[in-house]
Amino acid sequence: MTKIPVTFASGLYDRMLSLYTGEVEPEGIDLKYVAMDSVRDIFDRMGARQEFDVAEMSSSEYISHLCAGNCPLVAIPVFPSRMFRHGFMSFNLDSGIQSPKDFEGRRIGVPLYTMTAAVWQRGHLQHDYGVDLSTIDWVQGAANHAGNHGEPSVVPMVRPARVSTDPAGRSLSDLIDQGEIDAMIGTAIPHSMRHNPRIRRLFPDYRSIEKDYYHRTGIFPIMHLVVIRRALHEEHPFIAKSLFDAFNASKKRAIDRLRAGTLRYMLPWLSCDVAEINEVFGDDYWPYGIEGNRKTLQALVDYMAEQGLIARAPAIESLFVPVGD
Repeated sequence: MTKIPVTFASGLYDRMLSLYTGEVEPEGIDLKYVAMDSVRDIFDRMGARQEFDVAEMSSSEYISHLCAGNCPLVAIPVFPSRMFRHGFMSFNLDSGIQSPKDFEGRRIGVPLYTMTAAVWQRGHLQHDYGVDLSTIDWVQGAANHAGNHGEPSVVPMVRPARVSTDPAGRSLSDLIDQGEIDAMIGTAIPHSMRHNPRIRRLFPDYRSIEKDYYHRTGIFPIMHLVVIRRALHEEHPFIAKSLFDAFNASKKRAIDRLRAGTLRYMLPWLSCDVAEINEVFGDDYWPYGIEGNRKTLQALVDYMAEQGLIARAPAIESLFVPVGD
């Protein structure tokens, strides 16, 4: 049987490494792994022009397009990137902010209002700390360099928020340093924190906060999923299941490497971290599939609906094509 050539663009994560090296080969597929450090570039190229057959993709971006209709992509429940985001909220002490509730009525920077990380962070602020998001003025722009945060193909929101940009195109880091925004959320801490001691994390002990959040909710926030060009999936529907199985096999190899007796990664206390992770999350702390992620996915689509990115939360099963998980 001739293998189907498939390009796959993704960050080169440990859980994907065996696909990159060829140790794991998806059945019936000749996979060309396009490793890219800039996931924003992957999103922009896949979302606007479907430049790859398969790609890592922003969860919120994909869900927004899917809910809007005529989406040229389908998804499988594989999650290359997931991350707690409490540690990526910062503020300037000169603003008078002392607690999350003080974010109300402020000017807050965000790289992209619709980005997945910001959806989660606003959800935390609203649901865990009682913040009225409608009172906030959002300033959109790149975190640590001038200009915009990529060139996303954003679907118009069903309920617009108060979002503006800096006319001079300054970075959010510069704006919070100069006191022109009060706080900042997103995927990065401002570089200006290095020289300005007045800029601080909203949650200094964010590891403890995030562990408590997981214990309370069972949610490990998903950032990215894997999408396939719809036309390719319709022509070769077996590809979804083949890829899903291969992604799982590659992830298992990564977990086995973590438990090896030698330090495969540059973390001096790796064995201690792995033991703590197993204690908190159990053995499968990076699950693929729907059932092991239902709470997390439901929270994400609920937050997107509440924040006006989509009209209503879709059924979780409708987000993905069948893979037999």
